[in-house]
Amino acid sequence: MKSEFFELLIATNNQHKLEEIRKMLPNYIRIKSLSDVNFSKELPETSGTIPGNALQKARFVWNETKINCLSDDSGLCVTSLNGEPGVDSAIYAGLPRNDSANNSLLLKKLEGKSDRRAEFVTVMSLIINGQELIFEGKIEGTISKEPLGNSGFGYDPLFIPNGYSLTFAQMGETEKNNISHRKNALNKVLAFLKVFNNQ
Repeated sequence: MKSEFFELLIATNNQHKLEEIRKMLPNYIRIKSLSDVNFSKELPETSGTIPGNALQKARFVWNETKINCLSDDSGLCVTSLNGEPGVDSAIYAGLPRNDSANNSLLLKKLEGKSDRRAEFVTVMSLIINGQELIFEGKIEGTISKEPLGNSGFGYDPLFIPNGYSLTFAQMGETEKNNISHRKNALNKVLAFLKVFNNQ
């Protein structure tokens, strides 16, 4: 094994995402947050796509810190809304970011629509020693007719994954984290890191 521990900087200013990722990672990976390395610059998200934003953020942090880093960008894509809110999920209702306003706008746009299918997508960009890698995770489901549950963040109160009767926000973080889009992407990251760390 290369080393007992592997340090990884998580390139996000979203504390909810940071804590979710932290709880999903094994003990041999030591997580650093941007605040741990005194990084306070605003991360760019101007590519227009979810994969583009993930890579854009990782490149920005890598170029500034030269620390192995992981970024992610996620979006909720609703079938009957032609993939909205998609890359604009976090700012769907405008700035400043507001989860409640985003959820309200989504429900309004879905009024009268029988097709409430949706999928959550997470793309993670990992940069190790300058090498850029992309990993994608998805989970399909439907949008509820009203917010349900108090756990999670973002669109969690509206998203019911296929095969379940509860929204992400009703499940609680442990159950959600076992099946989520972010977990699916992170599993691919971990599979790569396991091989990398044992080279």
